[in-house]
Amino acid sequence: MTLPSKTSVMIVGGGPCGLMLANELGRRGISAVLIDEKASTAFNPQANATQARTMEHYRRLGFAHEIRDLGLPSDFPTDIAYFTRYATHELARFQLPSAAEAKKKIHSLSGSWSAAELPHRISQKYVEQVLRQHAEKLPGISINFGWRMLAFRDQGDRVEVDIECVADGRQQTITADYMLGADGPRSKTRETLGYRYSGETGVVRDFMGGRMYAVYARCPGFYDTVPHPPAWMNVCFNGERRAFMAAVDGKGEFAFHTQLKPHESEDNITEADARRMFQMAVGKPVDVEILSHGAWTAGHALVADHMQKGRVFIGGDAAHLFTPTGGLGYNTAVEDAVNLAWKLAAVLKGLASPALLDTYETERRPLAVRNTGYARTFADSLGLYKPVPEIEDDSDAGQKARETAGAYLAGHGRAEFNIPGITFGGRYDGSAAIVSDGTQPPPDAANEYTATACPGGRPPHCWLSETTSLYDTFGFEWTLLCMNPDQASTHEIEQHAQKRGLDLKIVSAPQARPLYEADFALIRPDQIVAWRGNSADQAGEALAQILGYNIQ
Repeated sequence: MTLPSKTSVMIVGGGPCGLMLANELGRRGISAVLIDEKASTAFNPQANATQARTMEHYRRLGFAHEIRDLGLPSDFPTDIAYFTRYATHELARFQLPSAAEAKKKIHSLSGSWSAAELPHRISQKYVEQVLRQHAEKLPGISINFGWRMLAFRDQGDRVEVDIECVADGRQQTITADYMLGADGPRSKTRETLGYRYSGETGVVRDFMGGRMYAVYARCPGFYDTVPHPPAWMNVCFNGERRAFMAAVDGKGEFAFHTQLKPHESEDNITEADARRMFQMAVGKPVDVEILSHGAWTAGHALVADHMQKGRVFIGGDAAHLFTPTGGLGYNTAVEDAVNLAWKLAAVLKGLASPALLDTYETERRPLAVRNTGYARTFADSLGLYKPVPEIEDDSDAGQKARETAGAYLAGHGRAEFNIPGITFGGRYDGSAAIVSDGTQPPPDAANEYTATACPGGRPPHCWLSETTSLYDTFGFEWTLLCMNPDQASTHEIEQHAQKRGLDLKIVSAPQARPLYEADFALIRPDQIVAWRGNSADQAGEALAQILGYNIQ
């Protein structure tokens, strides 16, 4: 099969970032060709946590419910539990709601967790399948696994991309207006642009630093062997075999990751060795089938020097590389795509100046630095805390050691997994795509989120009814949130948007005024507060300023 020879956007990489961009562009009528050299979406579990902000974006696209229905059974607890070994001593447990409980609980939450969606614990492999299925239904979107990029050339007015079919070596060149390289940590796109990662790497810790070993395992007898209640994340804490393990399906499939010891050579690890590693962490004999296994490196907190050059952008792991503590890498990648898509669409449709695209890097790179920093902090907290030799002993000293470790790990669990501030508090202050009102946002804090309509951040959330979120009323593109009952004052901006061909939805929500502290708020297509104030005419001026045109 020959791929389209021309497209608006070329996407290199079929992970969450690339697939999300395809969905966002296709919904806006922008054509895109996506390639990935893998045969299909991910087989291995990879990332296992979808944060609440990402779920809100899936809700905006209309398939959050599909994501929430996949992965673990709806009644499976999403606890984080710490053990000496899984079948021996439980040290601590941070309890979180199941998917079914989350659906009910979300409507009654306030404060830091006032949101349209709660987090969902699901393997990335399932998420990618949903993203692919929806992207393939969109007109103008061509999804192609089994193709690799050979080279690209930014010609100033277009990008030429040479690609090759992995199966038979057929080659062709695709011409695109723009290109996104979402081609992973060994990104050919980033390398060709001449950008390097900067930040922290090569960190060695007792755990979550240096070489790790991943095992995708099937062990249906696990829950019969382990005498403790099920948990989504299971952390093994002893001096012999440190590991973390996420439940993939709640029935017996697990994503198991263990720290390699200095004497363990990854090149020599066999399937039998991988099986013994798993069984060692369990602490009792269990039958286990190894579905896949391989090494990877923890201890990265890296961000590319830049995320754009000319008509070429990078996102996802190509732009930032995380140690997986906090579950921030995949979620940051999704928001890269959400941020870039509406800007590309606005420029390609002639609705915005090309200068708008410069705000992708100015907005997303600081967020990547912020988020990799938080992940590093969590990795230090867990990985630098070492088990004492007697922690598994059946003695008073062993019992005391377990109590001490349990108290510490309970505190760590709350810090790493109750993170509304990280989830909702990312901001784009200082961006040209934000019109400041001179106010200052609350301080950035991992474990606390204070809702604010200060331009540059996530809109304050509230429920309008038992089932309708304020976010459900927002338009897919621009929204003017009106919290003054006098709707006649919006006539001019509506006329202005219609004349310019802008999709602007007017939403009346006077009950939200205490949250927004203004009569009006302009909400961007990526559900970020772009401006707030007390005059709809000023909202029109803000829209023109952001998109880079003069009001006539």
